[in-house]
Amino acid sequence: MVNRNWAGTTFGNGWMHRELIRMLKYVDVRIIYIFMAIFIIPGCMIFAPGSRFIYNYFRNIHHRSILSSLAATCRNLYLFGQVVVDRFAFYAGKRFQIQIDGYEAFSTLISRPQGFLQFSAHIGNYEMAGYNLVVQGKKFYALVFGGEKQSIMANRNKVFGTTNVDMIAIRPDMSHLFQINNALADGNVVSMPADRNIGSQKTIEVNFMGRAARLPYGPFSVATARSLDVIAVNVMKTSTLQYTIYVKSLPYDKTAPRTQQIQQLATAYKSELERMLTMYPEQWYNYFPFWN
Repeated sequence: MVNRNWAGTTFGNGWMHRELIRMLKYVDVRIIYIFMAIFIIPGCMIFAPGSRFIYNYFRNIHHRSILSSLAATCRNLYLFGQVVVDRFAFYAGKRFQIQIDGYEAFSTLISRPQGFLQFSAHIGNYEMAGYNLVVQGKKFYALVFGGEKQSIMANRNKVFGTTNVDMIAIRPDMSHLFQINNALADGNVVSMPADRNIGSQKTIEVNFMGRAARLPYGPFSVATARSLDVIAVNVMKTSTLQYTIYVKSLPYDKTAPRTQQIQQLATAYKSELERMLTMYPEQWYNYFPFWN
């Protein structure tokens, strides 16, 4: 069995994170990009286990040639490195140009008294959404990996505090489910990843990019249990210092049998992911064998 659970944390320790943030207060991120391209990416291409899975992603899913797949793998690792640096740059006070595509879908749900779900994925730089989609009138709760480094969690809390966002840490005892339920019952917004198992092993199969893949069952079950509206939000890097936030409503028939609702919602979500990966194929950051 392939372990499809997220079990990692941001690379480095607290001291390294603090020093990087201190450096980025004075150094242009593009300088860090150049250093990374020269000294880090070549080693990752050779030694990082995830590079093999990304190569297979380009070779077997996008059907690229060997040379094109190698080049795209290198570009993928380089972009992922930029995403990580950009997060620390934001902690350091740097800001990026942000465009929002589909904001009306978000604002419409915010204006309603009911709570709703926001699905994310491990593509682009989703964390930027929490810093730029400012919520007025509702509390925003982001489901996050409970084992993340304390330095990362502290910086997120500091920045999220200005945008009315709280974090719900995923716990082995599943106590986070009660926090999710309470947040939704109070008419708030809950954000959760819907492309990777975190905790539960239950999955739902979809035809994703032409091949069978499994998505976590939990997010779709939570949505359909309460007949909640759902949006997908993906934040893609569009240039060196610019991101675009894509907001898309995910339709499903709330009067259908529950199993059909779950399948419909999962299909709508994977269709939006396919749209993003067609536009930005090199910003797929699931570094494990995602497809069956």
